Amino acid sequence: MTTTTAPVTTARLARLVEDIREAVGRGLPPDITAYLAGERLAAHLGAEDLLTEEQCEGDPERYRQHVLHTEPDGSFSVVALVWLPGQQTCIHDHVSWGVAGVHRGAESERRYRLVPDGTTARLVATADVTNAKGEVSAFAPPGDIHRVRNSCTKKAISIHIYGADVVRLGSSVRRVYDLPADEI
Repeated sequence: MTTTTAPVTTARLARLVEDIREAVGRGLPPDITAYLAGERLAAHLGAEDLLTEEQCEGDPERYRQHVLHTEPDGSFSVVALVWLPGQQTCIHDHVSWGVAGVHRGAESERRYRLVPDGTTARLVATADVTNAKGEVSAFAPPGDIHRVRNSCTKKAISIHIYGADVVRLGSSVRRVYDLPADEI
């Protein structure tokens, strides 16, 4: 994943950040905060004035992350993920609550559950979900293991909000899973 920092904030992105700041500032439990942040995000998805042209650029090698905002107190970050056809993540979970909304295209998500298997563990696929433009999903650990991919033939862009400072941490990923997986 290539990471870049956004040099410009659009007026719409600034409004979204204010909306998220209000939701996060309530000090509610992570799952409720993620839900509220997702409601705020949904109103901006698909708007042509949300991202700059540079923030919509992909990378031919792997999906690309553009950091759009990191709250000074580290309470949340907003990133745009740009996916070219066929690009995907590894199977992973997250360091914090999060929200993902599809801004352009569609993304497929395969969700997993970690199952103890004697002295080891394995992953069991629990659901396949395809999110189209305008759709939002929220999560809060534990139980947020998944793999995401661009499921369309064109570029896909999603906006992600994480309850952590992804610049300081380097990523929203807590753990990558390289375990046997029972697929759907």
